[in-house]
Amino acid sequence: MDTQDQINAFKEFLLGEYEPMILEKARVGDNVIPIDFKKLTEFDISLSEDLLDNPEEVIKAAEIALEQFDLPGDIRKFNVRFKNLPESQRILIRDIRSKHIGRLLSIDGVVRQKTDVRPQVTASRYECPSCGNVIPVLQLDQKLKEPTRCGCGRKGKFKLLSKELVDAQSLTLEEAAEDLEGGEQPKRMKVFLKDDLVSPLSEKRTNPGTKIKVNGFVKEIPIVLKTGGQSTRFDLMIEANYVESTNEEFDEIKITKEEEERIKEIASDPNVIELMVGSVAPSIYGHEKIKEALLIQLLGGVKKEREDGGKNRGDMHVLLIGDPGAGKSQLLKRIDIIAPKSRFVSGKGASGAGLTATVVKDEFMGGWALEAGALVLAHRGMICIDELDKMTKEDTSAMHEALEGQTVTISKANIQATLRCQTTVLAAANPKFGRFDPYSKTIAEQIELPTTLINRFDLIFAVKDLPDPVKDERLARFVLGLHQDEESVTPEIETDLLRKTIAFLKKQRPVLTKGAIDEIVEYYLKMRGSGQQEGSVKSIPISARQLEGLVRMAEAYAKMRMSPKVSKRDAKKSVDILDYCLKQIAFDEETGTIDIDRIATGVTTSARSKIVNLKGIIQNLEEKVGKNIPIEDIMEAAAEIGMEEEEVEDGLEKLKRSGDIFEPKRGFISRI
Repeated sequence: MDTQDQINAFKEFLLGEYEPMILEKARVGDNVIPIDFKKLTEFDISLSEDLLDNPEEVIKAAEIALEQFDLPGDIRKFNVRFKNLPESQRILIRDIRSKHIGRLLSIDGVVRQKTDVRPQVTASRYECPSCGNVIPVLQLDQKLKEPTRCGCGRKGKFKLLSKELVDAQSLTLEEAAEDLEGGEQPKRMKVFLKDDLVSPLSEKRTNPGTKIKVNGFVKEIPIVLKTGGQSTRFDLMIEANYVESTNEEFDEIKITKEEEERIKEIASDPNVIELMVGSVAPSIYGHEKIKEALLIQLLGGVKKEREDGGKNRGDMHVLLIGDPGAGKSQLLKRIDIIAPKSRFVSGKGASGAGLTATVVKDEFMGGWALEAGALVLAHRGMICIDELDKMTKEDTSAMHEALEGQTVTISKANIQATLRCQTTVLAAANPKFGRFDPYSKTIAEQIELPTTLINRFDLIFAVKDLPDPVKDERLARFVLGLHQDEESVTPEIETDLLRKTIAFLKKQRPVLTKGAIDEIVEYYLKMRGSGQQEGSVKSIPISARQLEGLVRMAEAYAKMRMSPKVSKRDAKKSVDILDYCLKQIAFDEETGTIDIDRIATGVTTSARSKIVNLKGIIQNLEEKVGKNIPIEDIMEAAAEIGMEEEEVEDGLEKLKRSGDIFEPKRGFISRI
């Protein structure tokens, strides 16, 4: 088909199929015409084949055909975009070769990097100083091109009269993890966007971390050597014609009318909790309380933004600490499947920069570019972090701001940025020595994670694997039954419907009632008042952080019932689950009370009160015996107030480490 035939064919096709849309778009001033490739194939198969082989020429013919229409408004140039390409044109980034140059292809992947939008010259007009002749030049390369010569014989030194500019931007697209096999490294490709593809609305859809599908043609880019010459090797790039986001967020999941009815039916079931908990991880035996916690974590609380700029996060964070082989990783993997937008990372394979954000040198456009990490990419979704204890202290400290403030602030190179990361975190870790020690005093002492990080988790569960003949037999029969028949366990709500149910229920915004507030306040006051007076220090059983956690959990329980109000029953359930966690983790055996300091600061209140008493003894003895105080005297004075020898030695060691005392000679100590 020659060019004129193509123009005529497009005129006929557009008049027949798209005339109302073209007139409406011209009237409102929108210059983008999306064309369905399937309709074009039905109209003229040879024209659609030409489009796949020579896209630039055919798209130009379509644009010329549109220019010849008598349209309202002042738009003269339309951009034609082709969507719905056949499956045969879909190709993996790793499979693009030189034979594909100039052809129309469809690729998909995850946006890793994105440059700023900058103007680019598409055409320019030059004037010849000798004869005044005006020479138009199309700018197709990266380098600005001047006319080589004029009709009057002049070469070079032409005057630039005007230039046409369009907005341009480049993305780095990386293959999605699900398209890879084995140890393959994901390949990357530069994608060039211009004009309407970089409009503010389109730009939102191509933020780093989003999955997109790009229809475009492959172009080669010359590589300039350091010597200034051109390399024999070329780089590849895709000039985009059409971009669509394939990302699924909680609020983007399509739910049919029948599914909505089924979801409402589930929510109105009196046993909705048991029904949904049974479907969270049916192939994992037991752990009902943990599964319930993970379910309310998926639903989350209600995010609140006040007029003074203050925010209360609605996302809950859960930490599972337990023995190896107790099914923690399996639970994480299952939640990764259920959550509509989710990422999974593991211990040593994740760094602080990989979790938050990093600044990299941008080869394509020059300067520096920001690359979002896993926590930012999972914005408004979920991140499952396995083997949290295997990460270094420096890497876990990068998570502090993301967990509480829900932002990631970067100040590196010449980039100062604050990225949003409203991400729900589910983490799993092993105890200090790989397995819980049943003879050790408490679980809290066996958690080898920074106390500041642990304190940011709403719920912490200890997953113990203790021998129990009855339970062990049930577990063994359950696991072996799964091996015997893969279909022996089927969830009551199938996975796809469960994802849609969670997405639908998550949108609810229940409000706290007076009954729910009274229930939470009563529990909070009861716990705060239960701290035993020891010397001069009172134990802190619960802090305001747990209070906010209770509200989030109560809201999640209300969401599960599709209730517009948080009832007293919802508050009672959230109190029960928090109490269960605190009794496991923060119980101080010495005082018989729950002490949140065990987790929040790493030092229990009873231990802190003993250190305070010890300091008082040292101060009194210094006034009696002088600077050098014999340790024997301290032991005697401590024994009088009921402190054991081991506790005194432990307290003195802590005071030495904190720099309060030192040992000038053996058997004596002095205050600093």
